[in-house]
Formats: sequence, C-alpha cells, structure tokens
Amino acid sequence: MNTPNLAPIPTIWTTGTTESIMTGTWRAALPQHIRAPAPCHGACPVNGDIAEWIGLARARDFHGAWQVLTRHNPFPAIAGRICHHPCETACNRGSYDKALSICKLERFVGDQALEQGWTFDVADTPPKGRVAIIGGGPSGLSAAFQLRRSGFAVTIYESQPELGGLMRYGIPAYRLARKILDGEVNRIIAMGIEVRCNHPHNTPDAIAQVRQKYDAVYLATGAAAQKHLPILDYSQSWVTGGATYLAAANAGSPLTMGKRLVVIGGGSAALDAARSARRAGHDVTLVSLELRAQMPAQHEEVIEGLEEGIVLVDGTQLDGVIDDGVAGLRLTCSRVQSAVTSRQGQFSVTPIEGSTFTLMADAIVTSIGQNPDLTPLGNHFATTGPLLKTDAHHATSESGFYAGGDLTSMARFVTEAVGMGKHAAHAIERNLCRHDKELPEDDLYGHEAMVPISAINTYYYSKQPRAEAQLLGASERLTHNAEVQLGLDMEQALAEGERCFSCGTCIDCDNCVIYCPDLAVQRTEDGYTVLTDYCKGCGLCVKECPTGSMKMREEVR
Repeated sequence: MNTPNLAPIPTIWTTGTTESIMTGTWRAALPQHIRAPAPCHGACPVNGDIAEWIGLARARDFHGAWQVLTRHNPFPAIAGRICHHPCETACNRGSYDKALSICKLERFVGDQALEQGWTFDVADTPPKGRVAIIGGGPSGLSAAFQLRRSGFAVTIYESQPELGGLMRYGIPAYRLARKILDGEVNRIIAMGIEVRCNHPHNTPDAIAQVRQKYDAVYLATGAAAQKHLPILDYSQSWVTGGATYLAAANAGSPLTMGKRLVVIGGGSAALDAARSARRAGHDVTLVSLELRAQMPAQHEEVIEGLEEGIVLVDGTQLDGVIDDGVAGLRLTCSRVQSAVTSRQGQFSVTPIEGSTFTLMADAIVTSIGQNPDLTPLGNHFATTGPLLKTDAHHATSESGFYAGGDLTSMARFVTEAVGMGKHAAHAIERNLCRHDKELPEDDLYGHEAMVPISAINTYYYSKQPRAEAQLLGASERLTHNAEVQLGLDMEQALAEGERCFSCGTCIDCDNCVIYCPDLAVQRTEDGYTVLTDYCKGCGLCVKECPTGSMKMREEVR
C-alpha cells in the first residue's frame, strides 16, 4: 500500500505501489470498532455509562465525568455513599485482581460537583407539557430532573415538610450527610421545578384532580406502610416500627425506649435503626432470621455495626414476649434454618428443635419491611399483590398515570428507584411528544453484547490494589453523627481510575493501527477506520485491543 511522505518507491517494484494488491479478498472475517456495554453498565440500576465517565475522570476532566454521570442519575454524591453497587460485583476487573471501587469514584466526582457549584442546564424554550410528580423521594426527583431537562414544566407534590423521601427520613446522617442530600436536591429544584411540600394526596379524588390539571402524572409515593409482627401488640409503648424510630432519630429526637433495645430484621433499614440506637446510647441486639452471610443488608454495614457494639443474633426468630414489669421484657426465641424462595423478598423458615433461648430487653423495634399504601388510589388502578401494577414503560392501568419506585417494586434500593424515575420520564416524553423510538441515550450501544473478560487483553494492565474504604474510628462514630465512610482523595481517585479496563469503550491507544501487519487500520477524526480492500482478517488488532472495543465479524460473500 502506498504511504505518503516516506522513502521513494523502489524502481524494481513493477506495480509502483502495493495498492493494486487487494489482499482484503483473502479474509473470511472483518474486524470492526464497536462501542459495547461493560458488565458494570448492565448491572447498574440507572444504566450508567461507567467506563465513559471513569475515562474522563482518569484524564482529570471531572466536570465531563459529572456530566456523563448525570445523564442517568442526578445524585452521584448520594449514590456514591449509599448505593448497593451491583456494578462492582459485575466488574470484569474482579476476575483479574479485585473489582474497581466504582461507588467511591462516583462519590469523588459527585463531591467535586458540589464543591465547585456545578449546575444543570435547561433549554430556554416553551414547555413541551406539564407533568405532576406525586412524591418527592429519589424516584420522583429523578423523574422531575429528566422531565425538566427535556423541557417540561414540572411540579412536585410532597406530603412531608422537606423533599428527599427515604433519603431524608429513612437513611441516617452518618451514612448520608444532610449537606450532601440538600446540595443535590436543591440543584435539581434550581432547574425551575415547582415544589409544594406538606401537600399530601391521600384520597382518590385528590389524585384525580391533579390529573385534570396536568398532561401526565408520575406516582412515586414510596412504601410507607410498615409491616408488623403478628405476635407483637403495637399498642404497647415498648414496641415500635423501624421507620417510625428512624424518622424520629433522623429528626434529632430519638424515641425514649429504655436502655436495652432489640431490633428485629436483617436488611439495611434494620441496621440503620440498630446503629442509630447505639448513637442514642442504647445497648442494642439485632435479631435476624437470616444467617449473617444471608442478610440482605450490605456486608460493610454489618461489619460497621458490629464494630460499633451491636450484638448480632442471626438465624433466629422471635416466638413470644412476656412483660416482666420492672425486670423488662422476656423474649422467647428459637434458632431457625432459612432458605430463599423463588419469589423475590420471601424465604422459608424452619425452627430447629430444642433451640429455644431467652433474651431480655426494655423495648423492641421491628424493621421487617414496608409496603406501599394503596388506599389513596381507590379501586381505579390495577394492582399486583401489595404493589401498584405498571407495564414495561411504567404506565399504570389509568390513562396518563405513570408510577415507579417502591410503589411498584420490591427492589427497595435508592438507585433502583432513581432508575425507574428516569425510564418513566422518558416514557412520558415519548408519549406526550409522540416519539416512535427510544431516546438517543437509551441506545448508545445498539445490540452489542456485554464485553466479557476474555475480550480484554490483560497484558496491558498491571495488578494494582483496590482503593479500600476509609472509615471513621468506631469510638468516634458514637460520639457524633459524622459520616462513617470517608471518601477518596485526589491521588487515590486517580489511581483507582487507572485500574478501569474501559470495557467496550475505546481509549484511542492506537494499538489497532500499530499492530496491523497490512497497515489496514487508519485513525480518523471520529475514531478508526478499517480499510476493507487490504484487511486480511487476521484478527491481530482485536487480540491487541486492551478494552474489547474491536470485534471480528464473519463476512458472507
């Protein structure tokens, strides 16, 4: 092939150049540059473009990283603190040394945005339509953000005095500092969203009236109805629900319930209640049906709780309670074997014969889950079990009503609710604006399969330690309400970003150009081009790609 600006063509070459030798006719397969989803993208509840924003952060373009992050999630500083991070379980790097600390990197970028005062842009155009959001928690705020960014006029109706939902009234400040929560919520409201707090819609008529004023309504009222243990009498002063206890503790007025407190439950909310009680000066025992390894709470939460002095009694059920007056409560318990069933959120429990024992306590907090309160919806909406029923696009059975978050799902994670709010907002826009196809950001990867570890050339990556969590000392945690988990500093964040394989996202390394024996790959302004006349289909460029951004495809002629 002729290459300009090099040595003269030898006179013995009868053809003058090699361009007339179409070696591309020899191949059976052709390499293609692709953009493919990383496993972390597939596992992410908001479908974040993780490899892309980490690449920008690695290049110190933190504003660009934040812009990519907030395509899908307006709460990176919040998610970086409380997300259950399934992306890290899926991370290809986990098969090489240790998974990337994606959550901590997201927190770093989110904190940078708050420190720098970055804001969201809104198009200065007439509104596309008017949408009401009933519920100002993570799902409602996520939908409001996406709709406002797309040019809709949005009003949020919230029953509580402040926005945030579970993030404010359910998650303690030692996990999510209130200045972080306020900063990310206020940034969304500053886009021009109307907010009406202390404004509940608790009757079918009230909800119907909202629909008459707006082009669409998104219902995101969460799951506020606490589940009760049938063996307990909740009219007694010595028993309360976990959500009630947390709401009071988070407001700075924890309930007075005696010195010895038993918290029943194995999820994150139960850990939050138990750890909040420790900060209020209680001796706390956490009783969980599941064994420690099976508990739905995040592993690190359990460890932190034990460090703070919580006594864990796992694999145990409460059989009965006797009030012994001055001596306190006598809790009869027994060991159990539990197994997860095929239905989400449910498991079977078998008591172990002869394993009965007694715990003494002054009060009990039960944190065994919550269900949505469907009463305000009346009988007009279709339901499925305890949940409001929606279709694949978050539309309810009633025209113009959409719903998401804990109202429609048992997932019970903040980022799951954020993802549902995003998808519902896109569905509302498609419906009101009569879009026939997915919005552009929903289809960045086409039909490409997720990049497996086998597609990554790990030769180009040295094994590096993962950025481990930095924690406030256990004794310090109980003296004030500061955040337990500390963030990464600049050096740690950049080092962790270097560990990313950038699965499916090209990093412009030029390996495909350098290693091609036929000079059949050329760099262009938009990336790379394979010259089909000369590529023999040897696949060397694919083998030398460090990110799995090239793929061989069979050619049928």
